Amino acid sequence: MTVLSSRDRDEAEKKVKSSYFDLPAMDVSVAFPQATPASKFPPCTSDYYHFNELLTPEEQAVRKRVREFMEKEVAPIMTEVCLSSSCLFYWEKAEFPFHIIPKLGALGVVGGSIKGYGCPGLSITANAIATAEISRVDASCGTFNLVHTSLGMLTIALCGSEAQKHKYLPSLAQMKTVTCWALTEPDNGSDASALQTTATKVEGGWVLTGQKRWIGNSTFADLLIILARNTTTNQVNGFIVKKDAPGLTVTKIPNKIGLRIVQNGDILLQNVFVPDEERLPGLNSFQDTSKVLAVSRVMVAWQPIGVSMGVYDMCHRYLKERKQFGAPLAAFQINQQKLVKMLGNVQAMFLMGWRLCKLYESGQMTPGQASLGKAWISSKARETASLGRELLGGNGIVGDFLVAKAFCDLEPIYTYEGTYDINTLVTAREVTGIASFKPAASRSRSRL
Repeated sequence: MTVLSSRDRDEAEKKVKSSYFDLPAMDVSVAFPQATPASKFPPCTSDYYHFNELLTPEEQAVRKRVREFMEKEVAPIMTEVCLSSSCLFYWEKAEFPFHIIPKLGALGVVGGSIKGYGCPGLSITANAIATAEISRVDASCGTFNLVHTSLGMLTIALCGSEAQKHKYLPSLAQMKTVTCWALTEPDNGSDASALQTTATKVEGGWVLTGQKRWIGNSTFADLLIILARNTTTNQVNGFIVKKDAPGLTVTKIPNKIGLRIVQNGDILLQNVFVPDEERLPGLNSFQDTSKVLAVSRVMVAWQPIGVSMGVYDMCHRYLKERKQFGAPLAAFQINQQKLVKMLGNVQAMFLMGWRLCKLYESGQMTPGQASLGKAWISSKARETASLGRELLGGNGIVGDFLVAKAFCDLEPIYTYEGTYDINTLVTAREVTGIASFKPAASRSRSRL
């Protein structure tokens, strides 16, 4: 076997390439003029049961404001292709559009339901609606805001000192600074309470050592909320770590097939010193994270609702525009059946999400209810995206028409904030009174 030098390989490649091989991609509106791409986002046609009427005027205003912003400012850049073969749209490049962060911060929804400290103090329902409307256009932007607002900021709001709240929340609410939330570790995903990152008390502060993985926003976050095990009490504590702290390293996780715009990172903590004033005084055990996760799990349930709304809206327009056999695709019975199944899924998902919000606002929501909502809604969203992928045919595998991107983005959503299986076990424990997270202890002798 002959191994070619790099120069010889280059020459060989040139011989097999055509003169037009390296030309930039044709604009999709020219390549496929029969249907409108997602850069011009379709109108919302998915609110078939008029759920908007269940919202207060304030919640409706939030929905309108966020929808207009996402359709005008974000949709055009998510599938934007520069006239250069080296410049692809953000999802394909797996890069974040940092220039939209100040615009998101000016929307008046960052900080969600947190009251005071420059935060909007939205109702849980308004916060959920904002989450859905962001994710309807782009799930990665939805995840970015969820990590920042419903994990990072909320942990400071619920577990931080007054000094920490006044110091950090106003800037975070305007997205002048960005935060992340680091719980998951290489060896501890679903079994998160067994985390191994340690916090050792020293004079004037704490020393953090360990690893975190899959942490959204972590590669550029100004503040990193780190959960670590106190070596004295063996309980989980929370700490605020500043960007570029000595001993802190964050590297981007490559090769993801979903939420590619989200910058997930591997965090390495090598004897990172954290001053006493940066320890979160209200986070003294893993149980203290439950009040944060109760809100975030509701918000995460609303993310696939928004994604499914966008998928339906895109398919509804596409089927009316695209023609085959002399008729629009919407004229064929099997396509109508699939479209209506998607529409029914969205109505049911919305109603379950809305009811979750009302249970939370009335103080009645249980962990099992939140888990069932997240598990069931994300599973129905996968089904909805799968149907949409079928309806778009070949265009169902390119990002220009949203559905392919949404199809992939739903995979990590189905997994994070508790996998489908783990969330069903949380609900099952609540309804049966029996926990089944760990396998039964193996017996030394068979009963037989």
